[in-house]
This record gives sequence, structure tokens and C-alpha cells, in this order.
Amino acid sequence: MTRIEAKFAALKAEGRKAFVSYVMAGDPDYARSLEIIKGLPGSGVDIIEMGLPFTDPMADGPTIQLAGQRALEAGQTLPKTLQMAREFRKGDDTTPIVMMGYYNPIYSYGVDRFLVDAKQAGIDGLIVVDLPPEEDEELCIPAQKAGLNFIRLATPTTDDRRLPKVMQNTSGFVYYVSITGITGAANAVAGEVGPEVARIKAAGNLPVIVGFGIKTPEAAREIASVADGAVVGSAIVEKIADGLSPAEVCAFVKGLADGAHSA
Repeated sequence: MTRIEAKFAALKAEGRKAFVSYVMAGDPDYARSLEIIKGLPGSGVDIIEMGLPFTDPMADGPTIQLAGQRALEAGQTLPKTLQMAREFRKGDDTTPIVMMGYYNPIYSYGVDRFLVDAKQAGIDGLIVVDLPPEEDEELCIPAQKAGLNFIRLATPTTDDRRLPKVMQNTSGFVYYVSITGITGAANAVAGEVGPEVARIKAAGNLPVIVGFGIKTPEAAREIASVADGAVVGSAIVEKIADGLSPAEVCAFVKGLADGAHSA
């Protein structure tokens, strides 16, 4: 059982929903980013999504794009992102970490080497948004064999013909993208999300976490009430961009987590 699977088992036993936070590794710099990440579990975060900065993040809106640019300009790399996970693990061996990003940096690093190093660093799962199921032999299946969950995105345009293909090698949880478009572009609506979550859960036996378009504690509560949990990214990254201290960022995150946990 991975840390992700253990976390969802524990949440289910407690009758609680998950709160997942996204931050870009290395934003605004290595030291402050690591301080924020270390503070997330104490702010109520159940699973940390650690963004891997990339020069061409096609699924992301301006907020996440700029975060990636800030991280890259500050010298963040894939090895430094793995080192950040290793530093985090020195004080926390239970909170799951999901690395989220694009395939190019992993491909350049070397898949076999990356999987060994990611596992050793304490990474638990991967979300690689530009690798569809047709490319599962490229990274998904090797990652599963290495003991890492490979988490797939489902979207409002994932119809009933496509859904089984999306689900076939997914593990850990399914990330449902609540809107059509890029991150930070619109608000998630619980009344629209609920039926889609039910449809995805009927197609597999995995938790469904909803992200994109969740910006407030109230929205986190509403979305978590119709899913297994909520993800917030852009709203947190905006606070980092505004220059808030790590402590202030974590205080903002706590409000979001409290919202999701009240569902």
C-alpha cells in the first residue's frame, strides 16, 4: 500500500474528505518553497501536489505559468525538486507527495533513473498531464512497477467511451478537472461536478478528487461534499506571488483545508 492509498483508507475510516494542495516547487525560491511545503501538513493538507516547473505548461493558466517561470529563474530543476522531497521526508514520513508536471523534464532526466530517484526521495505518485493512456508503456506502467501511483486526469469531455481507457492503469485516485480550460480560468460548480464524480466512481474503484476552479473555503466545502476531496492550486500560488510569507501562505491554506474537511 502506498502512502496515498493509506491516506485515503484512513480518511474513509474517519468519514472525512481529503484536502489536496498544489504548490510549484521552487516558487518563489528553494528555501521559501521548502518552508511552505514543510508547513502544509500542519495546515490540514492531506496530500501535497508538488509542481515540477517546465517552460511550456500547456494545461496551466497564467498563475501557474508565472509560478513555473519564477521557479526556473530561481534555479529550480528536477534534481532540486527531488532534493526538496528528500528534505521534507526528514521530518514527515506519512504525508503523500504527488509530483505533477509534464513529461519532457522526466524524459530528459531518463525514465529509469527518474523512477529510482523519485521513489528514493519519497515521491508517492505522478500526474503527468501530457501523457495519454495510449502512451502508458512510456512512464505509467514502469511507474506502477516501481511502486508509484500514476494518477490520471478526467475532464468534462471524457465521455463514456473514453472513460474506461482513462481508468485502466490509473491508481491512487482520479483527478477530475471540474472545468473545460486551463487552471484558474473559472469556478467549479458542485451541481455540475457531482454527477460526473458519480459517473467516474462507477467506472472504477478509486477516490475522485476534484480540482481547477476552487478558490475559497466555501468552494472547497461544496466540492468536497460531492467528491472524495478537493484540490486547490492557483489560489495558493497567487498568495505566494503576492509576496506572503510562508507562515501567511500556510494560514491561508488552513482556511481552505478547514472548508474541505467540514464537508
